[in-house]
Amino acid sequence: MDPVIQLDAVHKTYRAGAVEVLAVREVSLSIGRGEFVAILGASGSGKSTLMNILGCLDRPTSGAYRLDGTDVSALGRDALADIRNRKLGFVFQGFNLLSRTTALDNVELPMLYTHPLLPARERRARARGVLERVGLADRMDHVPSQLSGGQQQRVAIARALVLEPSLLLADEPTGNLDSRTSIEIMDLFQALNDGGISIVMVTHEPDIARFTKRNIVMRDGRIVRDAPVTSRLSSAAALAVIEAEHHQMEPGA
Repeated sequence: MDPVIQLDAVHKTYRAGAVEVLAVREVSLSIGRGEFVAILGASGSGKSTLMNILGCLDRPTSGAYRLDGTDVSALGRDALADIRNRKLGFVFQGFNLLSRTTALDNVELPMLYTHPLLPARERRARARGVLERVGLADRMDHVPSQLSGGQQQRVAIARALVLEPSLLLADEPTGNLDSRTSIEIMDLFQALNDGGISIVMVTHEPDIARFTKRNIVMRDGRIVRDAPVTSRLSSAAALAVIEAEHHQMEPGA
């Protein structure tokens, strides 16, 4: 079986006036189906550029990228947009929900663009199904302002899942969340991954990266470390650490 992601000697160069910036340098990478991978690195390490390439939002300057068996390296803008719609689901740090639209309608929206002939009843059923999957069966008719940050991120995850993508790409998905809510979201990602969904996540937080199965660290546009996570965090263990820290901070503790 082909890997869901295959990069071969990928470079990405930008020009800023007369200056040439090599953002990604000779990156070769294979990610199999069902993996849960975190990409880490400091600002300027190349992780965001690499994520844009993986998400078909940008093309490599040189090298090859195969997504779910398709060489997307040289595809035009329209073809890349079609690949994104069919193969990828995106989750961002900002939830990017329509503010006056219910959770259910926010999740339905991608189907209106990609499956315009799909019967309304089927669209609604699929949207309800993914919202139930992310634990929001009782919040479907709420607009974003009536939801917590964690609930809004769950809606965004449901929206990413509704088209049944080959790969879920998450860009700093816990960046706007507090510690407890971040743990809840990572617990959800672990459950989705255990259910067979492939996930690649960019994060700058080492503790969040420990919820994944494999960590890829970038520096100066290169991969400097690629290793399995040997002490993987669970939500129960992470919450226990928070409880212990809070107890130590209490007066008289």
